[in-house]
Amino acid sequence: MRDRVALAPYDAIMPFNQPRLVEEPRRKRVATNGDATNDLVWTASTEGNARIFAQILDLYIRPGSVVADVTYGKGVFWRSVPSDRYALRATDLLDGIDCRDLPYADGEIDCVVLDPPYMHSPGGTAHEAHSPFEEHYRNNGTGNLTGSKYHEAVLELYVDAGAEAHRVLRDRGVLIVKCQDEVCSNRQRFTHVEIMQAYSDIGFVAEDLFVVVRQNRPGVSRVVRQVHARKNHSYFLVFWKRGATGAVWEPPK
Repeated sequence: MRDRVALAPYDAIMPFNQPRLVEEPRRKRVATNGDATNDLVWTASTEGNARIFAQILDLYIRPGSVVADVTYGKGVFWRSVPSDRYALRATDLLDGIDCRDLPYADGEIDCVVLDPPYMHSPGGTAHEAHSPFEEHYRNNGTGNLTGSKYHEAVLELYVDAGAEAHRVLRDRGVLIVKCQDEVCSNRQRFTHVEIMQAYSDIGFVAEDLFVVVRQNRPGVSRVVRQVHARKNHSYFLVFWKRGATGAVWEPPK
């Protein structure tokens, strides 16, 4: 048997002048203001673009702000937004205004909304619910004002439009971007990550991300064997223009 070692009492091994540490019970943090609710804005939703877009505006854009939707189209995003809530400037390429060359002065706008065509035509009917890139920008080196093709042309459009949005936004102005990842030439392209990286270089801070999940199944393309997961979600990305003051977002009052 092993020899038993007598242990000295706790008081005997502590210096006589060192106070004994007593851990106080941790108190629960209790909010003293606000109402208890489960009616919150969530990161992912199946409620559709219009509903989620309205929630984003409520969170990030003060009523009365000047909002330039530079890819307005048919105004689908605005269906759940009261018409008198913001000073909306609605333009798009069909009006002759390119999101990469806006008719606004430097720092004139409070918020820019950007939703360009984000799918090059992949064939089949996989993306028939989306507006393909080729409907508005010919996907070659002569029609889209870039030297890029396919996914790179789509990404370059986002980057150029982001740089123009940065010019017209005031300091701490907000940029709301709609995008979707895609598979191009059998290669996974995480478009939302590429946009975040590029916009950081431009001078934006990524503040939030919302996932829009489709309620119906995407269309079917002819494939011999599926290699990548089919995309059934898209994103709203929220950025703000880093100005001379602070690096922490302050919500509208």
